[in-house]
Amino acid sequence: MTRAGKALPDKQLPASHDSLAFGVPPSAPGTMYALVTSGGLAVPPREGRTILFGRNRPEVHVCIGEDDRHISRHHGRLVHRDEQWWVGNLGRRPIRLPGSRLLFAEEEPVPLTEGYTPLFIRGSGGREHLLELYVAGRDGQRRGASRDEATTPPRTWRLTTAERLALTALGQRYLRHEAGAQPLSRREAAACLDRLRPAEGWTFKRVEHLLLGVRGRLSRAGVPGLTRDEVGEPVGNSLNDNLFRELMVSTTLVPPDLDRLYEG
Repeated sequence: MTRAGKALPDKQLPASHDSLAFGVPPSAPGTMYALVTSGGLAVPPREGRTILFGRNRPEVHVCIGEDDRHISRHHGRLVHRDEQWWVGNLGRRPIRLPGSRLLFAEEEPVPLTEGYTPLFIRGSGGREHLLELYVAGRDGQRRGASRDEATTPPRTWRLTTAERLALTALGQRYLRHEAGAQPLSRREAAACLDRLRPAEGWTFKRVEHLLLGVRGRLSRAGVPGLTRDEVGEPVGNSLNDNLFRELMVSTTLVPPDLDRLYEG
C-alpha cells in the first residue's frame, strides 16, 4: 500500500528483463516478480491477489509454453494470503520446485520463501519451461542486504558464447536446481549439444577443451577448489562440482541460460 492507502499498480516486465537470479530493484516487501522468456510482471502483495500462469495467453497473467500442448492452459497460480505467496498446480503435469520437489494438481499449495525460486514444467521433447519467481524481502531488496546499504552484486565471470553453451549443457542439473546435482559427463554434454545444435560441430574434445579452459582461468583468478592439488585424491567430480557451484553462486550461469541450448 502507498502512504495514501491506495494499492500499488502491477508492473509489466519486458522480455528483455534480466534473469531474476540477479535480484530485483528496491520494492515493497512481499512484492512478487514472475518472469518467463516472453516477459512477466511485478505484483505488490495484497490478500487474495492471484496470478495465473499457463499457455492460454488471453486468460493468464503470465504465459508459459504458449506453443507447447503439454503445458496446460491454466497450469498454476500464485496466491497471496496470510502475508505470504503460495504456488499451486492446476495442470496435468507436475511443477518442479528447487530440490527436485514435484508439486501435483491434487496437492495443497506450497508457500514461497523470500528471494529467488525457479519453477520448471516438463514440456514436449524433454523441454523444460522455466518460470522465475522472486519475492522481495523485508528490506525490499535482495536477501541479506542491509536496509541502509546498497546491494553488492556478486562477481560474475566473463564467458564466450561457446563456453556458456558447453557449461550450460554440463551444468544443466544445477541450473534446474535438482537435488544432489552433479555435472553431466563431457560425452553426455557433447551428445546433448550435438543433438540440439547439430550444425555447430560439438564433440567430446571441444567440450573438454572449453571446460578445462574456464576452470583453469577461474583457478588462476583465485577461485579455490579447482585443482587436484587443492582437493586431493580421489578427485571424482569434485573439481567440476566446485566450478559449477561458483558459477551458480556468482550468477555467471542462471536458469534462463538453459533456453540457449534450444536456440540453434
